[in-house]
Amino acid sequence: MPEPIKRLDRLDAFGSTATVVMCALWALSHVGVKVANAGISPAFQSGVRSLGALACLWLWSWLRGVSLLAPEGTFLLGTLAGAMFAAEFALIFWAFVFTDVARGVIVLYTTPFFVALGAHYFVPGEQMHRTQVVGLLCAFAGIIVAFSDGLTLPSYHALIGDTMLLVAALLWGATTVLIKATTLSKIDPAKTLAYQLAISGIVLTPMALIAGERGLFDPTPLVLGSLAFQTVIVAFASYLAWFALIRIYPASTLSAFTFLTPLFSLVFGAVLLGERVSAALIAALALVAFGIWLVNRPRAEI
Repeated sequence: MPEPIKRLDRLDAFGSTATVVMCALWALSHVGVKVANAGISPAFQSGVRSLGALACLWLWSWLRGVSLLAPEGTFLLGTLAGAMFAAEFALIFWAFVFTDVARGVIVLYTTPFFVALGAHYFVPGEQMHRTQVVGLLCAFAGIIVAFSDGLTLPSYHALIGDTMLLVAALLWGATTVLIKATTLSKIDPAKTLAYQLAISGIVLTPMALIAGERGLFDPTPLVLGSLAFQTVIVAFASYLAWFALIRIYPASTLSAFTFLTPLFSLVFGAVLLGERVSAALIAALALVAFGIWLVNRPRAEI
């Protein structure tokens, strides 16, 4: 019998630190995707990344003596979660063909609202209170402030991309709630991640080629290094950590921290690419930090 999971009602220092590190890694992966796009087509890159991460997961589980094929009675739920994961990434990759990055990021990061709403109704003990809602709104306002310079009125094509990203955000949120609210939260995180990686890798890789993508067409060391980073560090290690955290901490609080990811992208752009750090970015960081603090406050303090 597995040991019972100790669930907490807020993020402690470890949970907060781990989530911030993951957000930073996800932001770095955005840079990695852009680098790898020079030699690997986008959706094909996502599929290959999933298959490579699945191989890493299989080896890691084997070393731990954990079988990813052990029956847990979660096949249908895991398949559903994996299908939503694959659809989410397909929509994200295709959406940015139609829409601008600045507005697209804002649409995609409506995800924490979907998580909060779903957790409120489907996850016992995770009902949102007024201060947490205000915190989510503050953090979301920070994202809008950060990307306000790049916002333009949407064209017809941009609306198509924005709609795709809104659906992707809904799928991201729904996947998080599904894992938290069902027996998927009780199985080993490696098995939960295996569903996501297996289905997304099996679906996205051939789908990209059928859609006419070129696959791997310029395998330079930099391109392959970027793909390795995305595969081992992001898709394997950080996603495994994320599913482990979902078992322990409130889904809505964890999701609120993801507002840091696009801001980290702007910070890395300034540090790594010499881009300008604007007053809007500083204000955005302050708003997001304040919003996350509100979301994570104990109820007794409210």
